[in-house]
Amino acid sequence: MDSLLYTATSGASRVLKAQHVRSNNLSNADTSGFRADMERVSSVPLKGSGYDGRTMVVTNSASTRFDSGDIVRTGRSLDIAIMGDGYLTVESPDGGEAYTRAGNMAVDTNGALSINGFAVLDDGGAPIVLPEYEKVEVSERGVISVTPPGGGAEINVGTLKLVNPADGQLQKESDSLLHTTDGTVLAADATIQLNPEHIEGSNVSAIDELLSVMSLTRNFEMQVRMMKTAETLAQAGNKLVSAR
Repeated sequence: MDSLLYTATSGASRVLKAQHVRSNNLSNADTSGFRADMERVSSVPLKGSGYDGRTMVVTNSASTRFDSGDIVRTGRSLDIAIMGDGYLTVESPDGGEAYTRAGNMAVDTNGALSINGFAVLDDGGAPIVLPEYEKVEVSERGVISVTPPGGGAEINVGTLKLVNPADGQLQKESDSLLHTTDGTVLAADATIQLNPEHIEGSNVSAIDELLSVMSLTRNFEMQVRMMKTAETLAQAGNKLVSAR
């Protein structure tokens, strides 16, 4: 294969994968606690006879941005936002622990507390199930209390497991949750503070993502033009050879 065509095809493939990452970010711009992904690539010189002047692109696994999103007040008792560093703990699909910044908790008919369908875990690593209640509150330290039906004294029913991993200790996986890179379970951190009745949005900048998509589109068009140029050069070369 002509090295020019090979290089252009490599670049176009990289652009398509980058478009997928940016499109996923855009589609989750309004998703609570979502962390934006970033594409990663590396260049590999294309070896061959003569001058090695062409380079192909290898796409690596996407990385994740961990900066915080905007916090807005909702007034909903089961909405919580983490102030500063830290994460909530939920049960992963394989039964282990995973972590998220999404604070839009929900309660099903059995009283089980969940976030986006994943069971919320307490500081002992067990799923939290609420009894029947008239009112529910979450404190700034993650203590969940309920008022029984008909009124009465508040009852503490559990404490959210809040963790504060070190930089680089978490990575996003296919379930859209954050997992530890080495598979270990993080210890609870009692110093993390919550902001009840608030929620944290995603850290996606829709304007930046749209500009990136436009830039990638122009880049893809350039790669296609390079492919057409390679085809034109090949046809010209074939005519010269056939004319002899």
